[in-house]
Amino acid sequence: MPLIEKGDIVADAYVRVPDEDALPEGAAVLISIDHFLKEAETLKGRQAPVGVIWPNNRPIAEIEPYLGQLSLIALNFPTFRDGRAYSQARLLRERLGWKGPLRAIGQVLRDQFLLMERSGFDQIDAVKEADAEAFDEATHRYTVFYQPATDQRPSLLRQRLGRTVSGVRA
Repeated sequence: MPLIEKGDIVADAYVRVPDEDALPEGAAVLISIDHFLKEAETLKGRQAPVGVIWPNNRPIAEIEPYLGQLSLIALNFPTFRDGRAYSQARLLRERLGWKGPLRAIGQVLRDQFLLMERSGFDQIDAVKEADAEAFDEATHRYTVFYQPATDQRPSLLRQRLGRTVSGVRA
């Protein structure tokens, strides 16, 4: 599957490692949270980057003590109808202060690219090559938004309040 990072198709620097396998030396790895928690102490001394796959049915606040050890967090969309990862992404960015890469994995559809970007995802594991190529169009289709988001684009209300009303700046 192609990986989109900030609008570009890029090579995935992370190797996904199943729970039963040993971690390869010197390689950036993406592992399940269960695998990570089993080896959390050992992984503190690891020289290569470690990313985790966080399930969408687990409270995101549980990851907070480990944020300093992680170089990537992947949030799962098990079906295109399940949007819990959007909430997790916003909580990670806004409440927990996560500044590192945030990846959307699973059933990721091109119709959801814009919302994923606005929710704080900067990497998307696209289902098809054609979806990855459509990313730019999907994320620039709309320029005005009613809701504020993590992407720092001003909402329509903020845009209106920033304008002069009857000669007085609102």
